[in-house]
Amino acid sequence: MSLKHLIITISALFILTGCSDSVEKEDLNALVASSGYNLKDLKNQEFHVTKVGNNFSVDGFKDKVIIFDIFATWCPPCKASAANVAALQKKYEKEVKIIGLLIEEDKSNAYVQQFVDKYGANYSISNAKDNQTLSRAIAGATGVGQGFPIPLMVMYYKGKYINHYVGAIPEEMVESDIKMALKQ
Repeated sequence: MSLKHLIITISALFILTGCSDSVEKEDLNALVASSGYNLKDLKNQEFHVTKVGNNFSVDGFKDKVIIFDIFATWCPPCKASAANVAALQKKYEKEVKIIGLLIEEDKSNAYVQQFVDKYGANYSISNAKDNQTLSRAIAGATGVGQGFPIPLMVMYYKGKYINHYVGAIPEEMVESDIKMALKQ
């Protein structure tokens, strides 16, 4: 009798899981869904970011590694990592574009420029309205979730996700992934 129940239970599981297409529909929707975000850095350079599925690309930077650095000016690890991020931008100027996404609201560009000057964040920093929405979309796409810790850096190459980093991380780790991405 118990063997019969076991066979019925296993058969029911195969039938129920085999008939479910919700995962496939979610994956398909993620691949088809697209959105656009408009950013402007402190030097008035504009960036149009496109989300297709779970991947992001920046118009005009198709052949560059794109790194989104999601940060806040009050965050100690963000302050500590700003100079390292800037060093990577300088070292890989031709191959990499780093865009800082300030997640704080209602900060003047002058206030953000003080952060740049004090902590050496010499790369594109966006203080745009779309920063919050884009940051949430990036965090969601990487699986970090909406209550993500900062700093959060996410790397893409040719519009495809490469890796993400939570917290202050060694510059060498990011550099290693940059080199790996450029070999693709």
